Amino acid sequence: MSEQPSRYNRSFGGMTGALIVTVLFVLAFVAWRGVFRTDTDDTPTPVDWQASVELAERAGYPAVHPRELPAGWTATSVDPIFGSDDPRWGLGILTDDGKFVGIRQERTSVDDLVETYVDEKADPGDDATVPSDITDTWQTWSDDGGDHGLSTEVGDDALLVYGSAPVEDLEAFIGLLTQ
Repeated sequence: MSEQPSRYNRSFGGMTGALIVTVLFVLAFVAWRGVFRTDTDDTPTPVDWQASVELAERAGYPAVHPRELPAGWTATSVDPIFGSDDPRWGLGILTDDGKFVGIRQERTSVDDLVETYVDEKADPGDDATVPSDITDTWQTWSDDGGDHGLSTEVGDDALLVYGSAPVEDLEAFIGLLTQ
């Protein structure tokens, strides 16, 4: 076999030039697509949180949950784990202002829940009186970033209502809780 020369000269400069042209083409395409794209939808997708409450009841787990959500609030995530040695339940909600409210119920300490869901260095505040079907006395928590939490214990579980929503929204949510 005889070796035939290639049809064009390959050089480092040529490869670099081709790479630059390709990158510029990709960036131009992404920019063009971003300018003319109008179909973005950032509306949160609601989840069926009531189904997880029914699942908890069938599993014999006394999940603390709201009777209903306030008008305009949207449940966006649910975390039910009932068939294990470490049952827990959680619900994530966006208020009508787009602020977050969450509830976590686990067989752990309140301090662990606060560290995980509010802040590792959350400051405990005074007890708050918030009437609910669960209890009227709640321990308050806050962090430097504006997150707040209210906690209590329910049987063997720690319960935390937390989020970036104003304290008044968290307290209104607590008033809707039942078991």
